[in-house]
Amino acid sequence: MKIQELEHILRAAGSISGCRDMVVLGSQAILASFPDAPESLLVSMEADVYPLNDPGKADLIDGSIGELSPFHSTFGYYAHGVGPDTAILPKNWRARAVKLETPGTGGCVGWCLSPTDLAVGKLLAGRDKDFAFVGTMIRCGLVEVSEVGLLAGELSTEDAELLRGRLSRCR
Repeated sequence: MKIQELEHILRAAGSISGCRDMVVLGSQAILASFPDAPESLLVSMEADVYPLNDPGKADLIDGSIGELSPFHSTFGYYAHGVGPDTAILPKNWRARAVKLETPGTGGCVGWCLSPTDLAVGKLLAGRDKDFAFVGTMIRCGLVEVSEVGLLAGELSTEDAELLRGRLSRCR
């Protein structure tokens, strides 16, 4: 996915939901910080989003511009309407969220996970593709292992231990 495609999804999600502020949780959140991120980080055709102030409208977004929708068929990418509990994130992720507001977002704002918070969420999800994603982020200098590790202090004891163990797989 390219930055223009994420902007289009934000614009469409805002129009459908009537909400201005959208949270972007998934891998495509990297585009707000690194619009020219390595291609291997941009292969997903979906953006995981939900309205910040009305997360219940994520189902409306998913049904309207989600997978296998006319939007998906037309453009080749789509929104995956998710909720705030979709990802395990550090307590203060919102304070670090990267604001994506451009002419292309049409008055909507994407609150995208910071690269470090994105890495934490990916590592706690623990799928092979997530380890590969975080490994690429580290090798390309988009995140520092030490910064990701520091965010363990914002997690439950169990999640912090899991994060530390999984982070060692990406070095």
